[in-house]
Amino acid sequence: MNYSLFDLLTLIGSLGLFLFGMKMMSEALQKVAGARMRKILSAMTSNRFFGVITGFLVTAIIQSSSATTVMVVSFVNAGLMSLVESIGVIMGANIGTTITGWMITLLGFKVKISAYALPMIGLGLPLIFSKNSSRRSWGEFIVGFALLFLGLEYLKGSVPNIKENPEILSFLQHYTNLGFGSTIIFLFIGTILTVVIQSSSATMALTFVMCNQGWIPFHLAAAMVMGENIGTTITANIAAAVGNVSAKRAARVHFLFNIFGVMWMLAVFPWFVNGIDQLITSHNGVSPSESVAAVPTALSIFHTSFNVINVLLFIWFVPLFNKAVIKMVPASEIEEEEFRLKFITTGMLSTSELSILQARKEVHSFGKHSKKMFGFIKKLMNQNKDSKFSKQFARIEKYEGICDNIEVEIANYLAQVNHGKLSDLGRKRVRSMLKLVDDLESIGDCNYNLAKTINRMRNAKVKFSDDILNKLELMFSLVDEALDIMVSNLNDTNEDIHLTKAQQIEDEINNYRNQLKVEHLDNFKNGVYTYEAGIIFNDLFSECEKLADYAINVTEALSEVNG
Repeated sequence: MNYSLFDLLTLIGSLGLFLFGMKMMSEALQKVAGARMRKILSAMTSNRFFGVITGFLVTAIIQSSSATTVMVVSFVNAGLMSLVESIGVIMGANIGTTITGWMITLLGFKVKISAYALPMIGLGLPLIFSKNSSRRSWGEFIVGFALLFLGLEYLKGSVPNIKENPEILSFLQHYTNLGFGSTIIFLFIGTILTVVIQSSSATMALTFVMCNQGWIPFHLAAAMVMGENIGTTITANIAAAVGNVSAKRAARVHFLFNIFGVMWMLAVFPWFVNGIDQLITSHNGVSPSESVAAVPTALSIFHTSFNVINVLLFIWFVPLFNKAVIKMVPASEIEEEEFRLKFITTGMLSTSELSILQARKEVHSFGKHSKKMFGFIKKLMNQNKDSKFSKQFARIEKYEGICDNIEVEIANYLAQVNHGKLSDLGRKRVRSMLKLVDDLESIGDCNYNLAKTINRMRNAKVKFSDDILNKLELMFSLVDEALDIMVSNLNDTNEDIHLTKAQQIEDEINNYRNQLKVEHLDNFKNGVYTYEAGIIFNDLFSECEKLADYAINVTEALSEVNG
């Protein structure tokens, strides 16, 4: 056999070039169209049928079903999309992935795009060095597109030639003449290849090349395509293993949908494949069983029709899929999960631009919990029973510790995002969000300081007059309003940041703090309360004003994030 280690490395390198080109093209398209895709996803999923169309369009445009799935999961987590609506989008994404096959079939095998690859790189390269982020992204797309087909051309040239190496054919013949057993074997080969390579598009390209070289007949290539459908769901489930409940459920839906699709197809496989053969020959085409040149087109027809029929069959069973995955992945107790990261995990880290959206949702959740923590402070202030006071204080103490952990987790996640490919606006947003998260953690610290001051007041048996309590209650109400505005601004569905409104309430809190300071000195002189009580009163309203400062800092950082 004349196939050396150098030839094998050339084959692996060709596949690597194809994968790199696909990744570069997909990421560039997401930079250009990512925001629009997110708007389409959130707006066009009112029912399962719109969801299918949306999933198809988004996946076809950004050329990545995994990126579509990540966006879907994030919207399910945020409550912008129900699990039922997400199932439609996942089904549509399955159809969208067939576009890659058609692109390779029509361009990679019919037109010698590799001949134009270097001129295309020459065209895209100057754009990559442009200061304009949009032009830079288009440059990356053009170069990625060229590298994808350059890699495909090298792949076609680097696989072993069966005529020169007949022993390869004899090796395959052990598995190609086992009837239904051969179908199962090549289905598993397609599954394993997709899991190993981590890209159904790359496995599809390999399948096309294997057919083009005469390694395997059309019907076994179709079996590999079915395996690729399963393999891509296993990859998603591995990614979701460290994710949250919604991520796991979305991944399980994808798995169930494709598994059931493969099961019914296996039952009719010989007739279905023959039907495609007859469809092509009836339109004056060459049978894919007779000519390898006809296989890519036949394979694309099989892939598309298989996924389209799957959707047409199973779209009516969406509620059953929904019930099944809820039973398969039951939710833990809400109280246990309340302060855990909901939207981001290292395992679900997608392309960098999309990851910023994930972090934004996590920050929004963090802000809501910070406000909830302040609600505990108001309850603590009015708690008379020792047992309930201790329980509430312990709860605030626990929340403060978890706030510290959440800050670290989000900061680490943003650091990972920052290592990826980001537009200038994306990098600016990451910097602003890092500052924003630090301010949210400081709000948690202020809440804990307020709790300790109230605890000190209780231990010292300090009792304030109704007038002082009313003044503190007014300060608490103003801070509560500031936190309401902050949380509203943090809401990821908001396009406009209410900066003026936030500044107005901040000015009101500052003025009231100054007023209380003047009254505080007068109260000392007039003996309204003891020195110790005065210090506690001063600490309480001063800490409230400090907390409000961090709240306005969050809104100011948000105005940069949305910039």
